[in-house]
Amino acid sequence: MEFLPNTEPERQYWFMDRLKSMIAEESIRAGRDLTYYIQTFGCQMNAKDSEKLAGVLENIGYREAGSENADFVIYNTCTVRENANTRVYGRIGYLGTLKAKNPFMKIALCGCMMQEPHEVEKIRKSYRFVDIVFGTHNIFKLAELIYEKMNSDKKQLIDVWDSSAEIVEDLPSARKFDFTYGCNNFCTYCIVPYVRGREKSRKPEDIVKEVQSLADQGVVEIMLLGQNVNSYGKGLENKCSFAELLQKVCKVEGIKRVRFMTPHPKDFSDDVIEVMKKEPKICAHVHLPVQSGSSRILKKMNRNYTKEKYLTLVEKIKSNLPDVSLTTDIIVGFPGETEEDFLETVDVVKKCGYDSAFTFIYSKRTGTPAAKFPDEVPEDVVKDRFERLLTVCKAESEKAAAKLTGKTVEVLVEGRDEGNNGMLTGRLSNNLLVHFEGCDKLIGKLVNVKLDECKGFYYLGSVSE
Repeated sequence: MEFLPNTEPERQYWFMDRLKSMIAEESIRAGRDLTYYIQTFGCQMNAKDSEKLAGVLENIGYREAGSENADFVIYNTCTVRENANTRVYGRIGYLGTLKAKNPFMKIALCGCMMQEPHEVEKIRKSYRFVDIVFGTHNIFKLAELIYEKMNSDKKQLIDVWDSSAEIVEDLPSARKFDFTYGCNNFCTYCIVPYVRGREKSRKPEDIVKEVQSLADQGVVEIMLLGQNVNSYGKGLENKCSFAELLQKVCKVEGIKRVRFMTPHPKDFSDDVIEVMKKEPKICAHVHLPVQSGSSRILKKMNRNYTKEKYLTLVEKIKSNLPDVSLTTDIIVGFPGETEEDFLETVDVVKKCGYDSAFTFIYSKRTGTPAAKFPDEVPEDVVKDRFERLLTVCKAESEKAAAKLTGKTVEVLVEGRDEGNNGMLTGRLSNNLLVHFEGCDKLIGKLVNVKLDECKGFYYLGSVSE
């Protein structure tokens, strides 16, 4: 009798070991290597989860394909805004046509959208060709779910957990990010706490171990990622603050750059600012979501800070970190937003001088308190405000970026940008992009680039010898 481990990740490796031979047999029947494709919708938390899913699929014998015309397709879904759900359904129908032509094809749906029972029920009733459905809390179970599906007569395997306190380490992954999980803030417009669960912190030693592994592979930049990185340390037996974690990660030899996202303004602490001042590896970029410039609306959003407190924090950050790039998120058209509230937001944008701003029209999400708020803002008013805000944000961004024109800066080369005649694209420490001519051997390296021309949100540059 074979022994099935009851602890993780040993249990998942047991399933992976058996799947390797099963996938190899399917490849022989297909007469080719089997392929996979993962489409990630939404935030970088989902991108991180997709890295884990890809690691498992590669471990059991699939190789990555460049499109959905593959043998195993996973949609890692988002539900922060309604249009994210709409996009997913638009693509699922297309997968059904592909599956009808490929007897080896399997389709899986996971992520935040699958944490909503009414969406899962819709999949169960209307998209029976989807093979596996799972959520955010049991991402680590992919190998087990594939094994169960391949060894059963079930048309559709649905396994969605309401919550989980477990963080499963050491699974295969094409890793780029380290992070905390979940959110405890319950902003009234946001579905994340309901689909991602409460905050959980990885052990600092596990994070440092992973960062060291990445450094050993030649990675020079990492990102510490969480719904609220300032909350790092909650739930740990041996306390470790986010500032202390930053210091530990910066000590890893081989890592040249450290980024983090996303801090919450109500929790941004002085010790993090001090670490950023002293540690040159930490990138000069802070993404500080304001969401609204109106203290009245911020209270309705349950953001737990006022316009005045936010502006004081920005002043503190900029006075201590004069070269910092500041970016933000803004929601337009929150229920009850007046013209005066909107103008308060415009005022914050002008006073902060953001390097860039991600602006969104409020999207009602079922299950959030704001979905029941009265005084919805008329659609035409929202669109008008949105366009006006974009104009102000663009002007401020161009003003902030143009200050670097003519300077030579260190850039991490990320790849080629087909939208700019195939030029190389790289990222400055402050998160701005620059496009320039160069050879492929520069990809993944830090090079000095002269910023010749500011194009508003990015630069055109040239490699400095």
